[in-house]
Amino acid sequence: MEQQSTGVLFLIPNVLGDTAPLEVIPMSIKKTIEDLRHFVFEKEKAGRAFVKRISPKVPQNAIEVFLLNKFTTTVELQNMLIPLQNGENVGLITDAGCPGIADPGSDLVAIAHQHNIRVTPLVGPSSILLAVMASGLNGQSFAFNGYLPIDKDERKNAIKKFEKKSTEHQQTQVFIETPYRNNSLYEELCRTLRPKTRLSIACDITLPSEFIRTQTAKEWISNTEDFTRRPAVFSFLAT
Repeated sequence: MEQQSTGVLFLIPNVLGDTAPLEVIPMSIKKTIEDLRHFVFEKEKAGRAFVKRISPKVPQNAIEVFLLNKFTTTVELQNMLIPLQNGENVGLITDAGCPGIADPGSDLVAIAHQHNIRVTPLVGPSSILLAVMASGLNGQSFAFNGYLPIDKDERKNAIKKFEKKSTEHQQTQVFIETPYRNNSLYEELCRTLRPKTRLSIACDITLPSEFIRTQTAKEWISNTEDFTRRPAVFSFLAT
């Protein structure tokens, strides 16, 4: 008997904020979603809302939903493979941006590879890549470092460490922060970075309120823009 082929795990990008999906998401993704009946979401409400907005034809009561977040167990991850092993395709959708980039989606992707399941990434907005593109900093060598420590002393020391690394390797250092702490991170960067270090802040990328600016840490001191509760990416390059 011929062995049944496995399904495909599609990595489906989400929008970066409150914008019409098809303004930033290719039409091909809409077509892919309409053929799927198994989805992995970070949050079920947000995931279903995205599917409904981009593909209203998909019957919500006919789809199977798995949740993948920091509370997901190894057993639950294994259960997500069952449709794939039965030849069904599955769509992995994060709350915003690209699955596997600064979100737990990489856990499912890793286990899919271990079981020889095909993984197909689809084109869509990544705030990190878009921020680097628009920064004017070194796009040949850059490092995404996730979140800096919350403790003020630890955060200050981390900024100095990454600035030294940036100087030594001429490497752009990239960070994100929980939106309600954006202003405190911005203020700490201005206090800690050397005056001539170039700092880029990309906020509300792809939204009507988009703000992207790169200037020296000294020049940022006179900034009047408020970054509170706005998704932002911080990048700097030291000389």
